[in-house]
Amino acid sequence: MMPKLCNSVILVTALMLATAAQALELNGFEVGNAQIPPAAIERGGPPRDGIPALDAPRFESVQQARWLKPEDRVLGIQRNGVARAYPVAILNWHEIVNDVIGGEAVVITYCPLCGTGVAFAARINWLDTHFGVSGLLYNSDVLLYDRETKSLWSQILGRAVSGKMAGQTLPRIPLMHTTWQDWRTRFPHSEVLSTRTGYDRDYTRNPYQGYANSRSVWFSVAQQDERLHPKAWVVGVEMNGFFRAYPFDELALTDGTVRDTLGGATFTVHYDAAHRNAWVEDARGETIATIAAYWFAWQAFHPDTEIFSTTAHKESHHDKN
Repeated sequence: MMPKLCNSVILVTALMLATAAQALELNGFEVGNAQIPPAAIERGGPPRDGIPALDAPRFESVQQARWLKPEDRVLGIQRNGVARAYPVAILNWHEIVNDVIGGEAVVITYCPLCGTGVAFAARINWLDTHFGVSGLLYNSDVLLYDRETKSLWSQILGRAVSGKMAGQTLPRIPLMHTTWQDWRTRFPHSEVLSTRTGYDRDYTRNPYQGYANSRSVWFSVAQQDERLHPKAWVVGVEMNGFFRAYPFDELALTDGTVRDTLGGATFTVHYDAAHRNAWVEDARGETIATIAAYWFAWQAFHPDTEIFSTTAHKESHHDKN
């Protein structure tokens, strides 16, 4: 009986180990060394690459992009002497564009669930890196994966959270989340991501229709702060480990310019109410990378964030004077 008992124990142990191994794998990605709680990583629905990233993007001129309406949202980048616009109507269906701007590898990312558009320089350890959509979420935000090592990356954190690249960061690139009218006025010679993507998608249809105006958050987040509407637009600023959210509704109460200090750094927040566009410049007048997001998303990743208030800001400056 002893040999049979030993064999049974070995079999049970093997099954337990196999189950444990499977529990540390999601959508084919190893998450055993994850720097975020593995239990907080969720499947978003589509499998890995079920939402296809654009690896060979085509572009057209401002004049050719007649399908865009003036109020349509775009992510705009000016870099290496090139201006490019990436319509949110296309990004809703693809979320990632692997691109090269002026010879530099970049990746443009968009999470419809968080409203976050973030661009990164995509060269890691002197190698150009390419990204796909993992089909996984953390704090309702898209987790990218790099095709070279299959590591998972948090879009909002800008950091690899599992795999061989765990702990590695990506440099953010400044971008504008604005209207098509605003961008084409600023950059009339801009290139525009074309709907000729190679995929059969109806880019005139928003698959997230109504989501931006509801209080509903479709997936789990670590915590929710009710000081603002979950989908209130904010521009999030990080300075030397300190975080502050600037609600668009508060910025609309200013003259469009707020000079502020955070973490010992002085900067200026600009707001264009007509186009719901906010950007930040440092003390030298150079645009810095920030994140425009729904409030719930910014706060989920930065629970200690401050919230900018025009009243408190005026009182603070009055006291200093």
